Amino acid sequence: MKIMKRMTAFLLILAFFSAFMFGQDRTASFDGAKMRERVKRLSSDEFEGRGPGTEGGKLAAQYIADQLKSSGVKPANKGSYFQNVKLVGVKADPRTTLAVSSANGNGEYKFGDDFVATTSAQTSRVSVDAELVFVGYGIDAPLYNWNDYKGPAADYRGKVLIMMVNDPPATEKEPNLFGGKALTYYGRWTYKYEEAARRGAVGVILIHTTESAGYGWNVVRTSNGNWRYEIARTPDDKTPFLQFKSWVTDETATNIIKSGGLDLDKLRAAANSRDFQPVKTGLKVKLNLNSEVKTFDSPNVVGTLEGSDKTLKNEYVVYSAHWDHLGIGEPNASGDKIYNGAYDNASGVTAILGIADVIAKMPVKERPKRSFLFLFPTAEEQGLLGAEYYSNHPLVPLDKTVANINIDGVNFFGKVSDFMPLGAERSSIMDAIEQAAAERKMTIKSDTRPEQGFFFRSDHFPFAKAGVPSVSLQHGDTFIKPLGKEAEGFFRDYNAKYYHQVTDEYHDWWDMDAMIQESELALAIGVKLANTAEIPRYKDADEFSAADKARFKK
Repeated sequence: MKIMKRMTAFLLILAFFSAFMFGQDRTASFDGAKMRERVKRLSSDEFEGRGPGTEGGKLAAQYIADQLKSSGVKPANKGSYFQNVKLVGVKADPRTTLAVSSANGNGEYKFGDDFVATTSAQTSRVSVDAELVFVGYGIDAPLYNWNDYKGPAADYRGKVLIMMVNDPPATEKEPNLFGGKALTYYGRWTYKYEEAARRGAVGVILIHTTESAGYGWNVVRTSNGNWRYEIARTPDDKTPFLQFKSWVTDETATNIIKSGGLDLDKLRAAANSRDFQPVKTGLKVKLNLNSEVKTFDSPNVVGTLEGSDKTLKNEYVVYSAHWDHLGIGEPNASGDKIYNGAYDNASGVTAILGIADVIAKMPVKERPKRSFLFLFPTAEEQGLLGAEYYSNHPLVPLDKTVANINIDGVNFFGKVSDFMPLGAERSSIMDAIEQAAAERKMTIKSDTRPEQGFFFRSDHFPFAKAGVPSVSLQHGDTFIKPLGKEAEGFFRDYNAKYYHQVTDEYHDWWDMDAMIQESELALAIGVKLANTAEIPRYKDADEFSAADKARFKK
């Protein structure tokens, strides 16, 4: 009995110290000099903007794998640090024009200035000559009793559809329509394309406005004016696709609609009602799209560290941060054409590598109970392709994947007292986040721009669709000390001047203490999830709850 009591006391003491150890601040365990070196290297011209399928992209992926190996992180894919994703790249001929004909004559629009386009046909030549139909928001959402695709299926099959992005606005009578102010997946451009393809449309024209997108036409132009990628389709893939996908400026859309004797503002107003009826514009769209096409493998970089519990080490917490950016594209006024992607997302990769360093230094017996997978997806900028591929071909079974913590852009401006865990409110992953925040006396803020739909715009989203509780950590804006002039300017003007521009570059004024603060917070959350008795699950009312339940039934 005395031995049992002593053993019980010992286990209680051990549990106390383990809880203390795993709840402690590990800021001192991060190497600021190494983090600076890594982010500087990843965003250097040497890696040529880290475009998938390019020499610079290959160098970047290899560099990340080498960093994992040097830290003691093991390869996660049968002895390899790479999970290859077969992609098809398409680069549209910039001389392409969009022709719109009406009874009153023809209009011609210029690639880059007026519109951008690509194809999902994965071929070098696409020719479309079809009627144009305005379909409002292009949404069919039974959940909200909303359908913009009224009428017979023939009204859309073989047609070009022009539509607005985002969701229909909430009203006084329905303040929570489509999530109220928050953007739902129905408002995302990816959904618009997918739904139109399901309807048999041959093409889609999305109308861009700075207000609806949260960024200017310059971002659309640079993001779509170079190589665009998709996961290569297999011969037996029957998923419907569009002959062309495009964006137009608001001015171009106005002129196109006006050439059919219609008023775009009136059509927009009508589209805000459930009673909206699609409008046959009487216009015909002609597009002959010639493209360069290439097929290649681009890797997700993957590493793993084993947990300490002999049973729970078979379950994993996944950290993710995409390694790719836009590569080499249009030069700016100074002639710079390398899109270095320092904030987006060399900083996130650096943070995850730093977290891996800290865990790898722990003796296995002192590590958290569950294991960790470090995932650096490819082609995030092309539509979350690497993460989408991983979620469909997971290296760890989804029912053994406890959670995903994603980082896309790390704070290098200055230390903060707040942060935003995007998507955490959807699941009990919030419990670990609240504990970590309380220990660090940090305030959790809700998404300050829910209308921009950031939850759907990074690599945690494919995990969420697969039912894995996921969060994307975004730093706050309550800075503990006033920012310096350069940091304040970069922070204030990021969307207008730096997002997807050649100006997103590393600077020596970057604050490594701020990067370490965010990295350490992400580490603390992951450690708590790796030790929790009950794994996080989506709330029953959440849209991802069904997928969460389904992954445990397979």
